[in-house]
Amino acid sequence: MVKQLVRKREVSEAEELEVFTEQSNYENLLMQLQSRHKDVAASCMKRQRQEEGKSDTEDDEDNCSESSSALEEEEEEEEEEEEVTDDESRRSPSSGNSMYEPVLNVETEDDADSSDTDQENELEFGSHSGPSTSDITSSFNKHMEHKLSEGEVENFLKMKWKYTWAVPAVGMPNCKWSGTGECFLKELDMKPSSYDLKLRLYEHWLDTYKSSRGTDFHSSRQRFFFSLCNSYRDILYCNKKPFYLKGLEEDSSIMDSYIMHSLNHVFKARDLIAKNDSKVAKHQDCAEILSGEKFLDHGFTRPKVLILLPLASIAFRVIKRLVHLTPSANKVTVEYLDRLFKDFGNGDDGKNQDMVELSLNDQSSSSQKSSKPSDFQALFGGNNEDLFMIGIKFTRKSIKLFSDFYSSDIIVASPLGLITKLGEIEKNKEKDVDYLSSIEVLIIDHADIIAMQNWSHVNTVIEHMNKIPSKQHGTDVMRIRQWYLDGHARFYRQSVVLGFHSNPDINGFFVRYCNNFEGKVKLLCEYKGVLPKVVLQVRQVYERFDSDSIADVDDARLEYFSKKVFPKINESSQGGVMLFISSYFEFVRVRNFLKAQNASFCLLGEYTKQSDISRARNWFFEGKRKIMLYTERAHFYHRYKIRGIQNLIMYSPPERKEFYPEIVNMLDESQSMTCRVLFSPFDQLPLERIVGTVPAKKMTTSEKKVFIFC
Repeated sequence: MVKQLVRKREVSEAEELEVFTEQSNYENLLMQLQSRHKDVAASCMKRQRQEEGKSDTEDDEDNCSESSSALEEEEEEEEEEEEVTDDESRRSPSSGNSMYEPVLNVETEDDADSSDTDQENELEFGSHSGPSTSDITSSFNKHMEHKLSEGEVENFLKMKWKYTWAVPAVGMPNCKWSGTGECFLKELDMKPSSYDLKLRLYEHWLDTYKSSRGTDFHSSRQRFFFSLCNSYRDILYCNKKPFYLKGLEEDSSIMDSYIMHSLNHVFKARDLIAKNDSKVAKHQDCAEILSGEKFLDHGFTRPKVLILLPLASIAFRVIKRLVHLTPSANKVTVEYLDRLFKDFGNGDDGKNQDMVELSLNDQSSSSQKSSKPSDFQALFGGNNEDLFMIGIKFTRKSIKLFSDFYSSDIIVASPLGLITKLGEIEKNKEKDVDYLSSIEVLIIDHADIIAMQNWSHVNTVIEHMNKIPSKQHGTDVMRIRQWYLDGHARFYRQSVVLGFHSNPDINGFFVRYCNNFEGKVKLLCEYKGVLPKVVLQVRQVYERFDSDSIADVDDARLEYFSKKVFPKINESSQGGVMLFISSYFEFVRVRNFLKAQNASFCLLGEYTKQSDISRARNWFFEGKRKIMLYTERAHFYHRYKIRGIQNLIMYSPPERKEFYPEIVNMLDESQSMTCRVLFSPFDQLPLERIVGTVPAKKMTTSEKKVFIFC
């Protein structure tokens, strides 16, 4: 955090004479700007004289006239840029460009123009009959204009959040919302004004909802979740049924909500800047413009929303829906739409598709027959690239895809895409990721899939977010919000984490990195379990081992396996032993242990070569190898049907509950029909998703350590 150098002086003369030579980031930025722009330097000098109680001089008037002439020159440059034809501005980039390289767009419109008319800018939607709430009372302004006290900042740094309330989640049996601070959910249902949407956005969303045969928007899931997002609290919602598991309606509703929230945030931020630009341009007194906080409306850079997604196919769906939910007046042109289809779709340029038909229900009906499960085909049937980044810029009448990241309003990326950019910085010091410095809304969708990839990438990205930038990037320093300069931007960033289920990494992220001053909300659910989906008569034995702490659980698991489980495997002459392991770290430890014991085993992990996989499957089926190590990530990406399993041992329970019955049902060729599952009290989350919440609590706290399900 930026050091606060302004100290309260004591009465003593010695302290009154104390001089501080260290400069704040704010002062450094001012000096950089002053060195480049004389008009701003003059304005700063005038503001300094005013603060010191000195009167204005004739030089001030000259400075004001210089500033005015500079504005006129900028306007002339913009008029010249507007003469560029639409064909030239929408020219498709060369095919040699990388998917995540931005396109430097030629400006054809004044970016300072608001997204709506001036009349609409003054209105917010208050009820379904018409607008009634002013901008002053909007959630956006309340959140952005809040001033944190030193005590609040100290409490946030301690990261001690207490969940003080819990209410049932409407429409979700056995689930409840829990949050910090005061409970606000009842107000979302009682006050239509809590929609707080820009009028044009609301009307377009309502028309879209009705066109999809929706009946009651005001009690719909997407309306509720939008209001939840619009509270600007951090949200953890990890019980969302995904589109690939027959949850298209629920998944689409939640996606619509966070897209509308993102659009609403971007448009309101742009409108505020546009109105202030207009007022500043009409002012005659430069010192009056620069004094006070009423014109502080900028961040360090332009991008305000970051959406993290695991796969290009999912990003494709989100971006198409974002275009579809943008009002028609704001998307007269959508630039580089053909490139979106080529780079993120299945290679189709999309020229023959009408913009109105961009929707979520785009799964291919001509998919080839496959032995893979239907959810696997739905998830991996499109573009499976996990390295991508795309900037999206909104002007008054257009959407510019693949825009330069510093001129974008929304960035859609994969964690790996951003990690790659961070890696480029280490090789080339001239590059930077300062476009992450002013992210105010962070959306992480399908967090459970990202966890299957590498969740540590998300943590690394967040650690580089909301920091003081290394360069100026053309920022108007006089308009930067004070809490940015104070280094408090992370306390204003809203984080929304969505997924099918949670795990310790996701929960740890929500605790450590989500410290929004508005507070936190998370969804808690009780699970019924998936044991009924095991169609075979399998004897399922759960064996608990104890550990003193979560830091020691891995060592305790390996010790239990080596002393209680492996000796029986080693003594038996029967082969066909499948060892299912949930994490790669555990996979490496067990592999090294088996090597040390000279055991007969083969490997099937996420990094195993295809030729080695085929060989290992044949060896195991033919009995040439006694043990096979099989990881959850390998099953996630390939969904192999392993033949020859006689005994199944789950070294650790799978994170994804749908995998449990799939793996156990592979015992269809077994004679013993036995499955052993090793677990500790720290496996509470995956365990309750498999056996159910109530049984899981008993199993982790009971004096007994062996539990059998048949």
